[in-house]
Amino acid sequence: MIYLYFIALAVSFLVLFKCADFFIDGSVGLAHVFRIPKLMVGIVFVGLATTAPELAVSVQAAFLGHPEISLGNAVGSVITDDGVAMALAGILASTAIIVNCRVLRIVGAFLLAVDFFAYILVRNGVVSRGEGVILLILLILYFVIIILMQKSKKGFFSIPKGQSEEKEFDGKENRGKMIRKCVFLFLGGIIGVIITSRIIIWSAVNISRYFSISETIIGLTVIAIGTSLPEISTAVTAALKGEGEIAVGNILGADVLNILWIIGMSAVVRPITVEAEVVRFTFPYMILIVTVMLASMGIGCRFGRIKGALLIFFYVVYLLWVLLFLI
Repeated sequence: MIYLYFIALAVSFLVLFKCADFFIDGSVGLAHVFRIPKLMVGIVFVGLATTAPELAVSVQAAFLGHPEISLGNAVGSVITDDGVAMALAGILASTAIIVNCRVLRIVGAFLLAVDFFAYILVRNGVVSRGEGVILLILLILYFVIIILMQKSKKGFFSIPKGQSEEKEFDGKENRGKMIRKCVFLFLGGIIGVIITSRIIIWSAVNISRYFSISETIIGLTVIAIGTSLPEISTAVTAALKGEGEIAVGNILGADVLNILWIIGMSAVVRPITVEAEVVRFTFPYMILIVTVMLASMGIGCRFGRIKGALLIFFYVVYLLWVLLFLI
């Protein structure tokens, strides 16, 4: 039976990246047609779509009475998004990814504030329903900030002129036909990503159980990696296609959503309790890697191979620490 899990894992990986390819084409196409900045598309729409697996797995885990998996999945996903997804995007992109530092300063500050706030909430080992509601209220505030940022200054989410090349919309192509095509690619891609990600999680969990790995470790590593595969595949595909803005927006948006949306919803379904030892290590390390990622993006407003390699290093250290000290 163990061989079946490994085969399912390998096949799902191949299908996942093809679905991510469709997803990126649809996202970029819709942003192009409706003249929505790609960074905003990444932060809001792609972020919501790619964190759907985390939400599904964490809420289900909370409902079934597995809080370690819920919280571990959310925090582990942030670390994986930054240390793997964003890192690989920087490493695999043909040229350094241009970062909109105006947006980075605001969204980055909000992200760090949210991470610190969540750490304060969970230091007693419990995230209550009321605290979950507070996190969801902050999520609404986050979206309000995004909308106000765009409305207050038109083009705020766009890369300044001269730093990027925008493709001209082909006026000869039927607008309605292009919209339908982009919507089909977007929805088909994300549905495929979610389904294949679920198969990957199923395979990985069974492999982990076969080798007698604890639920906490499963949540922080295997499930976190599994549910982060949409972000990883989307960021890598976007980078390879020269759509770095989508990759940056996706990771920034997913990081915020993992804390506010995933932990918030899970706590509302059932209060989360977690071991103090896990909290003392995972949350500070999450804040550290988020800080390193934001600082890397802010330096020169570019993110390239060396900075990506630095994040990979931090992720490897994280994995080693979890495997050596938290088992």
